[in-house]
Amino acid sequence: MLPYVLYALLPIAVFRFYFHPFTFPLSTSDQLPHQEEIANETPCNYTYGRWVHDKMGPLYNGTTCGTIKEGQNCITHGRPDLGYLYWRWQPSQCNLPRFDPNTFFNLLSNKHIAFVGDSMARNQLESLLCMLATASYPNLVYKNGEDNKFRRWHFASHNITVSVYWSPFLVKGVEKSKTGPDHNELYVDVVDERWGSDLEHIDMVVLSIGHWFLHPAVYYEGGSVLGCHYCPGLNHTEIGFYDVMRKAIKTALKAIIERKSTDGNGIDVFLTSFSPSHFEGEWDKAGACPKTKPYEEGEKMVEGMDADMRSIAIEEMEAAKVNAKKFKGLRLETLDVTKLSLMRPDGHPGPYMYPFPFANGVQEHVQNDCVHWCLPGPIDTWNQIVLEVIRRW
Repeated sequence: MLPYVLYALLPIAVFRFYFHPFTFPLSTSDQLPHQEEIANETPCNYTYGRWVHDKMGPLYNGTTCGTIKEGQNCITHGRPDLGYLYWRWQPSQCNLPRFDPNTFFNLLSNKHIAFVGDSMARNQLESLLCMLATASYPNLVYKNGEDNKFRRWHFASHNITVSVYWSPFLVKGVEKSKTGPDHNELYVDVVDERWGSDLEHIDMVVLSIGHWFLHPAVYYEGGSVLGCHYCPGLNHTEIGFYDVMRKAIKTALKAIIERKSTDGNGIDVFLTSFSPSHFEGEWDKAGACPKTKPYEEGEKMVEGMDADMRSIAIEEMEAAKVNAKKFKGLRLETLDVTKLSLMRPDGHPGPYMYPFPFANGVQEHVQNDCVHWCLPGPIDTWNQIVLEVIRRW
């Protein structure tokens, strides 16, 4: 039977190869995705998605990273439940790859990255440093200011500089103090030169503000008092803080675009949207964040002040993008983390902002931090998204 089977298969094979010839790659590179294909990927909206279990856990821990601020080092402070470490953000439209420090180094070699803003900017900076330190050691080359609010690190392996600038309003401001006024003073039309004057040396900037605008403040514009927020006893008009925050973002983005469009070097700009807190009760009256799991989809919505603060950031960044189109080398994007952060009430230090808060038994009142994020923790996802946006750029 074998010869008859071969005689039958031969014409079928000839017919198949004639009409459907195989194509063989000429080289290994033909089998790899082309730059054009990467460029034509459909942009992913990382805003919408859900938190899913991740057995791999974080890239680092509290003992392997030496740059974590003590108040966010939940593991070494004795937090007993570690389930908060084993979740990853799954966008609805695509996958968000695990952070790869070597990819970051290769994309940003010889660059200066600056985190500018309040303590959330510092929280995000320290997350990035910890993830990068798993591949290359950061050398602290500069520090200044109370609580080291101005610091700079250098990764010699790829000549990358990472800086943090304390600037809780982005614009010029005078913070309340024991020896000065008991309210903040903001000049909404003047950029804070503590970071603005260094723009010519910065290649990528991540801006982050929000929580400091909730504090009592007097606002100035054009040299005159514009109004105030929660200023009883002062003869100023109460105007709230939403429009002031909008003006501050507008002033900061305008300064970046104007200065970087003239120096010819270009810049990448991220504006991190508002990160909600999770106090159950008043933050200054024994409020706590006791949850140990993320919210499920639909269980918690972005609304109220969280939604308003997020909208301001997105709207001002979209307006700035229009202005930036006139110039080459300027890339701007909102890092929209409001929803993914809102769904993680379990990711804050809570009482573990201090070491072993229950070592002597349960206290009647223990201060909680339900604003900042444990490291490692959900804030690592923010830098995952930053890296993926840069890769697509």
